[in-house]
Amino acid sequence: MTDTTEEQGWATARTLAEALPYIQRYDRETVVIKYGGHAMGEEALAKLFAADAVLLKLLGLHPVVVHGGGPQISRMLEKAGVKSTFIDGLRVTDAPTMEVAEMVLSGAINKEIASWITQAGAEADVRGVGLSGKDARLITVEKATRTRKDPDSKIEEVVDLGFVGEPTKVDPKLIEDLINSTDDYIPVVAPIGVSAEGETYNINADTVAGALAGALKAKRMLLLTDVAGVLDAKGELIRELKVAEAKAAIANGVATGGMIPKLETAIAAVESGVEAVVILDGRRPHAMLVELFTEHGAGTLVSA
Repeated sequence: MTDTTEEQGWATARTLAEALPYIQRYDRETVVIKYGGHAMGEEALAKLFAADAVLLKLLGLHPVVVHGGGPQISRMLEKAGVKSTFIDGLRVTDAPTMEVAEMVLSGAINKEIASWITQAGAEADVRGVGLSGKDARLITVEKATRTRKDPDSKIEEVVDLGFVGEPTKVDPKLIEDLINSTDDYIPVVAPIGVSAEGETYNINADTVAGALAGALKAKRMLLLTDVAGVLDAKGELIRELKVAEAKAAIANGVATGGMIPKLETAIAAVESGVEAVVILDGRRPHAMLVELFTEHGAGTLVSA
């Protein structure tokens, strides 16, 4: 053994020892993870994510993964010759589009993530379990409605988004049974829901993560995205925002574009009982571990 190798071993031991207070903080606590963006599309990063999720479970946390899949749906629709239309970041979803969305989300992506988790946790028998909001009445939805001003008349008009839903009820019993089982399961949830009439709807994955985190009274919700977090006017990372400050960031234009719905999701989750939500860069390997188990954390933390 070289001196360098021995020093690396001591450094690893120090890191583990320093993480003890944080490991105790999250012992048997639920952490909902919204997994999406480019990190999900790169196999090497996806496998690192799966291994980190397994590590969280083995450290005594209860990770629950909610995934997106917009780019993958778009690619499949393009292959089928179907053009996508978006309004306020939501895909207009007719019946054929809904069929493709469910196939991609509940089928290919969901089972792949669950399988990667199972592979990563094989030696300790940690298993990923793929679900959608249609399972066991997990997510009941109603049709989402949006309005916009007609550019000519300036009159507000209702926009039909098709089969796009908003959660009205989350029944977390199945998830609770899985995470509290004597076996080590990690639920992986696709953002598909069902209406009271039995129709299938596509749901924004951030919205699903927030609703599920609220229903589970999660200790943390992690929104893994493609940016470092919320940036100020100088482009510097804002480390922490209270809910009132997050609302102000939206109102005064500090938060723009795709960060606005993420902050809105974070605010709604905190107001529904989640202790804090963190918006962080999922492209960085081990971002979840840095956030949960180190003093400085990663990304922007939103709390009450």
